[in-house]
Formats: sequence, C-alpha cells, structure tokens
Amino acid sequence: MTAWRREGADILLQVRLKPGAARDEAGGIWNVASGAMWLAASVRAVPERGRANGALVDMLARLLAIPKGSISLESGDTNRLKRLRITRADDALADRLTLLTTGEL
Repeated sequence: MTAWRREGADILLQVRLKPGAARDEAGGIWNVASGAMWLAASVRAVPERGRANGALVDMLARLLAIPKGSISLESGDTNRLKRLRITRADDALADRLTLLTTGEL
C-alpha cells in the first residue's frame, strides 16, 4: 500500500497537511489505524482562504518538477487529509512520488 495510486493517465495522491508549520516540506508517510497511508507534508501558510492548499500545490509542483496546473484538489479543502489529482502522470513522475513518500527526495 502507498499514499498514491494510478487512475487511468492520472495519479491520485493522499496527503496529510500540517499548515502553519515552521517550514515547507514533504516526505515520508503518515499512517492511520485503518492502514491507509498519506504523504506527510507541512507548509508555513495558514489555513485561511485556501492559502495552505495553494502552498501545498506550489511545493509539490516544485518537488515533482511538474506544472502547478496539473495538480488539483479532489477533496479535503478544509481538512488536513487531502486527495490530490495529478493529471497526465508518466512513469518518471511515479518514480519521483515513490522517492518522495520514502523520504528520499
């Protein structure tokens, strides 16, 4: 099990976001009792008017070397647990996501 899965040409990524953190970072896995896995991420932005969500998209786009426009929020707008859709995901992106979730990127 992993924090992401393929859905056609897209990837669905589960993220647990900590807004208002000391620094912007992502990497590693956050596990819940049900066995679900979420990419652990934190951003300095506060959770007001979508600022933290925007900072998350900006950071992931930079880390994964993809356009911001290819990342959209599917669910979790006002929740720490978020599901993101990354469109037109190739194998190289899947490899970078694996590195990110293992904390190696």
